[in-house]
Amino acid sequence: MKEQIALERLTGLIAFARAGSMGSYTAAARSLAISPSAVSKSIQRLEQNLGVSLFTRTTRSLKLTPEGRDLHERALLLLRAAEEIEQLAKAARAEPSGTLRVAASMPIGIHVIAPALPEFRRRHPEVMVDLRLNDQFVDLVEEGIDVAVRIGNLADTRLLSRKLARHLMCCYASPAYLAARGTPYHPNELQVHETVNLRYQSTGHVMPWPFRIGDRDIEMVPASGIAVDASEALIATLVAGGGIGISASFVAAPYVARGELVPVLSDYAVERDNITAVWPQSRRSNPAVRVFLSYLQEAFQERRAVSD
Repeated sequence: MKEQIALERLTGLIAFARAGSMGSYTAAARSLAISPSAVSKSIQRLEQNLGVSLFTRTTRSLKLTPEGRDLHERALLLLRAAEEIEQLAKAARAEPSGTLRVAASMPIGIHVIAPALPEFRRRHPEVMVDLRLNDQFVDLVEEGIDVAVRIGNLADTRLLSRKLARHLMCCYASPAYLAARGTPYHPNELQVHETVNLRYQSTGHVMPWPFRIGDRDIEMVPASGIAVDASEALIATLVAGGGIGISASFVAAPYVARGELVPVLSDYAVERDNITAVWPQSRRSNPAVRVFLSYLQEAFQERRAVSD
């Protein structure tokens, strides 16, 4: 009987830790692969056992009580320890297996990772990939993510990281647009062309266009008649003849291969190496993480070869 009580409390603490971090029973249930009602019941039993209320609940929000805040960080330590035990057990198996939770930005997820998943599954059929796309950074540790692919500088020192293949920031346009309006040979000529800008969803700011001129990098923001806030919309506009736009080479690669887009001003393209795979320390020995990281580098290198 004592073992049963201890198990219920452990289950409740794990549910409490995840719900406190994510602010929702539903989100916590999704990350733990159980039902929201199971999360709710586990936390209710924990509160009864501890004799304190851990959350203040309304129809729209879930907030930690003062007692809940005091206990939450310790519950997180328990959750992380449990995850490390699980990862060590997985590492003992020779063949990668289990669920691999991968987070990525929309462009990388749609244009690189998703097309690469069928081949990855053929190579490693015992690994089930759960791909989650979001242009906002997520906390890998708190949300149970195994691997994330990020663009930009990394500030989280808790994470291990690996640089992926380099890519170009280059201008592209459709053959039909260039046939009708001509091809620019210097960035200054963009002012007489139709251009399409990309607006960051996170800030609302327009992304500057980088160019390498001589021995220095410059940035400009053309006065565009069209601005979109997703790389997929930018590419679709360019393919339809909307003008000239700038994009990462791994996004444009399949459209270039099909002849739907043509690189423009490629002599001034800027090379970048700020795409990085990151993963928590607790996933260091996970075989599925190891083979997926190697496969990611291969997938990016293939995209680079197509777009060059």
